[in-house]
Amino acid sequence: MELVAIDLEGSGAQDRDHEAILEIALVPIVDWQPDMTRAYCTLINPQRPIPRRPWISPGLTDDSLRTAPTTATVEPELAHRINGKYLVGHNVGVDWRLLHRRCPTITPTGLIDTLRLARTIDPKAQHGLTALLERYELTSEVHRLAPGGNPHQALWDTAGSALLLTTLATRVLGEQPETETLLKAAGIPTDRPATPPTATQPSLFDATG
Repeated sequence: MELVAIDLEGSGAQDRDHEAILEIALVPIVDWQPDMTRAYCTLINPQRPIPRRPWISPGLTDDSLRTAPTTATVEPELAHRINGKYLVGHNVGVDWRLLHRRCPTITPTGLIDTLRLARTIDPKAQHGLTALLERYELTSEVHRLAPGGNPHQALWDTAGSALLLTTLATRVLGEQPETETLLKAAGIPTDRPATPPTATQPSLFDATG
C-alpha cells in the first residue's frame, strides 16, 4: 500500500463553489516514515483576490500568490504523485472535497484519516492536529522535518499528519498494522459525499482545526 500524506490550505468553505486552493503539500510515507526528500509543496494562484480571514495563514497573501502556478498548471504533477495511492491526512475528507472539485483528474485509491484514529483512542480529547502532536511529543520532530514552517502551513501540517499516522496506528492496531485493519479503522472511500460547506471557518489558531 503506497501512502502519501497531504494538506492543503484553501480560501474557506464559505466561498462554496468558488473555494480556491491556496497551498498544497504532499509527503510520501515510506516504511511508516515521512520521506521529506520527495516532498512536494507549492503555493497556488487562485486567479482572484483573497480577503484576509482569520483561518488563512499570514503568508498566503495576494502578493505571494500572484506569481504562483495555477491549479491547472500543477494538476498533472499532483496526479502523478497521488493517483493509485492512499491519501493520508488529518480530517482528510475536507482536503479531498476541495482537491477533487478543483482537480478532477486526481484519483487516489482511498483516504486514510488520522482524525478517525485519534477519536478511536480517546473520543473526548482535543483532536486538532497541533494538540495531538503536542500530546504525543511529535512537535519538535515536525519542526525538524519542515524547518522554518509553522502549524497551518501546508508542508508543516503534512509532515505532522505523516508522523501522527504511525503513532496512532501502532497504538490502535499494533506495531505492524495490516492494510485491512488500517483501512477498517481509518479508511474513507473517495466517493463518499462531501460534507456540505459551512458558512464559517475556525480561527487559524483554533485547537480543534
